[in-house]
Amino acid sequence: MNQRFGYPVIEETTTMTQQELLADQIENTRAWTKALIVDLKGDDWCFQPGPGLAHGLFLCGHLAVAQDFLIHTRCLGKPLLENSYTDHFKIGGPVWSTKEHKYPAIQDILSTMDDVHRKTIVAIRAMSDSILTEPAFSGDGKPHPYYRDKCGAIGHCSRHEAFHAGQIATIRRLLGKAFLR
Repeated sequence: MNQRFGYPVIEETTTMTQQELLADQIENTRAWTKALIVDLKGDDWCFQPGPGLAHGLFLCGHLAVAQDFLIHTRCLGKPLLENSYTDHFKIGGPVWSTKEHKYPAIQDILSTMDDVHRKTIVAIRAMSDSILTEPAFSGDGKPHPYYRDKCGAIGHCSRHEAFHAGQIATIRRLLGKAFLR
């Protein structure tokens, strides 16, 4: 086995498509998020480090909404989620405590998160190269300021989730849970 910088280099015999790479990035990030939430129980889901700061319940719902928006709405023009659901987890909106707002049940949020994710991976793997190079637009119909094409929007999805996984990791530590690596 070859080595680079003292680490083994795995020789690939096949080339990964752009769609496979994007889907793998999103799946790997989701696996990390799932590892972080697996032992959250009861009131852990509602713990806020401070007023207006995100709690696990909100973050999981928000990740489902954001994935739906970035991939299914922005890239495919076919949102999966109803406004009655997304209104609980508005992108850029307030984060209410569970005393201030009636969120869906955690099992419903986790089920929605899994369902959107599963459909997202299928959709990404089915996208053509030409779809990935189409321009990405922001909500106002103007070119998006952070990425120029749909490939960029999809790539942003895993970065966005990694950011929020970091918040979940912080919440875990504040709750006294074990550090995960």
